[in-house]
This record gives sequence, C-alpha cells and structure tokens, in this order.
Amino acid sequence: MNRSEFITVTALILFGAFLLGWLASWLVHRVVRPARSDMGELDRMAQELHEAEDARNAAIATMAEREAVLTARLTGAEAEARAAMEGLRDSRSEVEELRDYIEKALARR
Repeated sequence: MNRSEFITVTALILFGAFLLGWLASWLVHRVVRPARSDMGELDRMAQELHEAEDARNAAIATMAEREAVLTARLTGAEAEARAAMEGLRDSRSEVEELRDYIEKALARR
C-alpha cells in the first residue's frame, strides 16, 4: 500500500463515518420530533399555563387589596379600642373620686 492509496482509504473511511453520524443524527431527530397533534396539545397547554398565571396574578392583587383594607380596618379598630380604654380609665378615676366625695359627705353627717 503506497501513500496515495493510504490517503484515499483514510478519506473514504472518514467520509463513511461522517455519513453514518449524519444518518444517526437524522434518525434521532426524526424519532424525537413531536408530531403535529402533540404540538397542538403543547400549544393548548402553554395557553392554559398563561391563563393560570394571569389568574394567579389577579388573585395575588386581590389578596393584596383585601389585606390593605383589613390592615386599615384593624388599625382603626385598635385606635378605637385605645380611645375606649382611655375613656374607661378616666371614668373609673371619676367614679373613685365621686365615691370618696360621697363617703366624706356621709361621714360629716
């Protein structure tokens, strides 16, 4: 085997390997590629996913609004409770003063 025959045989072997690799790649892509009906289903699932994400975002926004309203109501209720407690404290001290006054008035008699 001389040099030119060796180069030719090596070139043919490399070309054959290239063709076998290309054929294997083509077969894999042909087998793995989804069918048109599967693509339709994937499109439908993607649309449903987008709709679900939109619904989730709307629910989160609604929850945030409700939380803000409830926080404001709670703050108002706490302020009213504080005011009522202060009023009750003032009333109790007033009642104590009136009791002391009445006891002193009755004791003088």
